[in-house]
Amino acid sequence: MAHEQTRPPDHTAVRTALWRALHLEADPPPHVIEDEIGLRLVAPGDDWRTRPDMDPRTTSGFRAAIVARARYIEDLITEQADRGTTQYVILGAGLDTFAQRNPELASRLQIFEIDQPATQAWKRHRLTELGYRVPDRLHLVPVDFEADENWLEELTRAGFDTGRPAVVVSTGVTMYLTKETNAATLREIAGLAPGSTLAMTFLLPPELLDDADRPGLRTSKEGAQASGTPFISFYTPSEMLALARDTGFEDARHVSGALLAERYFSGRADGLRPSSGEDLLLATV
Repeated sequence: MAHEQTRPPDHTAVRTALWRALHLEADPPPHVIEDEIGLRLVAPGDDWRTRPDMDPRTTSGFRAAIVARARYIEDLITEQADRGTTQYVILGAGLDTFAQRNPELASRLQIFEIDQPATQAWKRHRLTELGYRVPDRLHLVPVDFEADENWLEELTRAGFDTGRPAVVVSTGVTMYLTKETNAATLREIAGLAPGSTLAMTFLLPPELLDDADRPGLRTSKEGAQASGTPFISFYTPSEMLALARDTGFEDARHVSGALLAERYFSGRADGLRPSSGEDLLLATV
């Protein structure tokens, strides 16, 4: 498995980790989320700040959107854990560092991070190198989606209890999958124990974006296409709500990017605001 350990995660996971770190460096307090561990995992070298996609000014909206959704997810898991939920599933976990940054809360949860086998092997290797334990409560679940492995079967094999409620999150994933695959995933999550909660991001069609944000989406879309991971699926909020209800969720709510902007960025002296284009579905079983 040594060759897998040295294969880094995909460029989108790396960029997300770097933007989270850049938020601490480029933006004044208060910081929406504080995460330097992802940067340590990537270890990109001192010149990472000169990357075109790390320009503090031109990418500020994307950076703000990334930290806004991360903060929303972590507020949600904190709230659900206080209500007694003990299972937390992260689909397409990438370089998520919740468990390392929140050891007290993580100690109350069984955390299941699902991603491609090579990514999981690399992450386990880097966590060990940096001196972070991978405790029994943190399950790095490798799933080979390209080989049609069933993520729910692998999750159960890793110790997930389908009879108990869970929080399931998926951020920055749906746009890379077909609408059929997204529907199948929603159906499986809707079949989990009553009381389970799903938080999932989705990309809006370009016509629903603010005018100022459309060029940025076009650039992102072209970059994703060039790197072999094209954006496939876009949803209007009403389409996503209908999909959630059709696949079996009792309650489905649309959480707009504007709501996150108001919650986490109002009153900032620097004018930092998330770009429009990505919203959230919050649904309960």
